[in-house]
Amino acid sequence: MSDALKNQRTYALVGHGGCGKTSVAEMLLLQTGAINRLGKIEEGNTALDTEPEEIKRRGSIQPAFAHYSWEKNPHFLIDTPGDNNFIGDLPYLLLASDAVLFTVDAVDGAKPLTKRLWQDVEKAQLPAMIFINKMDRDRANFDSAFDSLQSMLGIRPILLYMPIGEKEKFQGLVNVISKQAYFFQDDGSLKEGPVPGDMLDTVEIMQETMIENIAESDEDLMEKYLEEGELSLDDIRDGLRKGVLSRELVPVTCGSALNNQGGQVALDLIQKLFPSPLEHAAWQGEEQERESSPDAPVSAFILKTTVDPFSGQLALLRVLSGTLTSDTTLQNPQKDDKERIGALLSLVGKNQSPFEGTAGPGSIVAVAKLKEATTGDTLCDAKAPFRVTPPELPPTLMSYALAPEDKGDEDKAYAAVHKLLAEDVCLSLTRDQDTGDILISGMGQMHIETAIERAMRRGKTKIQLQTPKIPYRETFKMNADVQGRHKKQSGGRGQFGDCFIRVEPTPRGTGYEFLDEIVGGAIPRQYIPAVDKGIQEAAVRGVLAGYPVVDFKVHLYDGSYHSVDSSEMAFKIAGSVAFKKAAEEAKPVLLEPIVTVSVFVPDDFMGDVIGDLSSRRGKVLGSDSQGGLTEIKAHVPMEEVLQYAPDLRSMTGGQGTFTMSFDHYEEAPPQVTERVVAEAQ
Repeated sequence: MSDALKNQRTYALVGHGGCGKTSVAEMLLLQTGAINRLGKIEEGNTALDTEPEEIKRRGSIQPAFAHYSWEKNPHFLIDTPGDNNFIGDLPYLLLASDAVLFTVDAVDGAKPLTKRLWQDVEKAQLPAMIFINKMDRDRANFDSAFDSLQSMLGIRPILLYMPIGEKEKFQGLVNVISKQAYFFQDDGSLKEGPVPGDMLDTVEIMQETMIENIAESDEDLMEKYLEEGELSLDDIRDGLRKGVLSRELVPVTCGSALNNQGGQVALDLIQKLFPSPLEHAAWQGEEQERESSPDAPVSAFILKTTVDPFSGQLALLRVLSGTLTSDTTLQNPQKDDKERIGALLSLVGKNQSPFEGTAGPGSIVAVAKLKEATTGDTLCDAKAPFRVTPPELPPTLMSYALAPEDKGDEDKAYAAVHKLLAEDVCLSLTRDQDTGDILISGMGQMHIETAIERAMRRGKTKIQLQTPKIPYRETFKMNADVQGRHKKQSGGRGQFGDCFIRVEPTPRGTGYEFLDEIVGGAIPRQYIPAVDKGIQEAAVRGVLAGYPVVDFKVHLYDGSYHSVDSSEMAFKIAGSVAFKKAAEEAKPVLLEPIVTVSVFVPDDFMGDVIGDLSSRRGKVLGSDSQGGLTEIKAHVPMEEVLQYAPDLRSMTGGQGTFTMSFDHYEEAPPQVTERVVAEAQ
């Protein structure tokens, strides 16, 4: 089995939205015979983008998986989305990969979002190769795209295949190592031919540069190169692979996926340069590590959960160690439960087939009908417990309130959305305790809207998205000293409660404090908690606009009672009366929530973004620029950034991203207070 594993490859396709990753995957699958025709995104007939929402928006909204063979060697491919809205679970997908085929657009080159994705690849410590796609496009510029790899990504790119022509004249590739030319045939295959005369000098220069870079990545090779002035082909190939595995070198090739050009070269390089599962570092667990070996106890990581209309819920497993077989039982340490593994399935997009061969380390297989296991869990041999440490996922950025279109369908709408949570770990569903809203949170407006489309289609229900209510608060600015008295006589036993309280504002964030300062039994001990409860219940209902009153202290210092008519209820009402009187004197004000926003944009957009944040009543805290990308931090009122994602997208041409977290409350300006109070009334 180890011999077969040496030639097995498991990798992810990564790149920014619109660079053509799914088309590259389609080309690779066609070249390997996994599919028999080249699908197109525009026609909605690709093997990997199969959800109606993907076909509608012409782009991936979830990862897709494919298992194929190249030169009789098993390859497992993960096609990842590239849009900001759908890359939240990328850390899980990279954990399940041994390497990355990184796609860059020949027209636009590496962009700031490309840099963000590259940082994820670097954080996962994965070797990578770059495929410059769309060489046939009108504005394709290989030199500019290649130069952007170093300037934007800060890497040492090693050009292995140069394009022969570009735009409509793109017709082949030159192998820089061997200085041989290959021309594309109609079926995507290559035919060897002479290197065009006008390219000979450039190829010679690129070969020298490549050899120098390879030599610099290895001390022994550098010493040999300096002594002998050259390296053998074996030295170059061995040094290249060693440099790729150590992540010192990033090889580059190119092609046009839509025209089925460059796939054969990419597949050969994947086979020659990418690591096998046996070369993966030991998996790190919470208390131990596990070798990536077929001889170790079995363990598998659930990287994704999908729903198939026929098979039901499918869990995608990456085998970390050992050998996974069907009809076996594994332990789930996270849930302290056992899971029975049924038949192992192999996927090419939505097409399923029984998994053939041995599912050892690196294999990605689908399993149906797990009971409790969810994305991010590890399944393992009960006698050798192990849980791989899952990477951290990014926080959600935007929330909407859910509302059914028809009254009475609340439960149906909630259930339809709740089913999506198993599939999409970057969606969350919560109830706002302050406003009562059911909130769906995600990575952006498009992420949430697409999720709702899927929920409505599958759950056969209609759901509306509403802007969530802002959780305002109220507080006091002045002290107040008042009496709260409740006296009622309605025949028979009456009601009597009497209390004196002093209300003081406290620093922001301190909450509510009740101080019992009664002496001499002015109010019996059993009635004092009732006064406290009456004040708290009145404070929750607010005094200005119905929002909870916070950050104040109450001193209960005097009162009186009646031996027959006093009761807990009477003192509770007295406490409520006292609070309302105090509110009239203590100058209540509205507090609005302030969030910390971190915006990442290309340097060119920094001025526009800072100006926009200022127009939203934001206070810019500072900025930091690195490699053409600027991070801007600001405090902004929450109501001003509820719809920030689409605005930032429009302002930066889709290149800006941001994170947001609650920071503190501040007194709202008069115009905001007037509007909120008027709306409440």
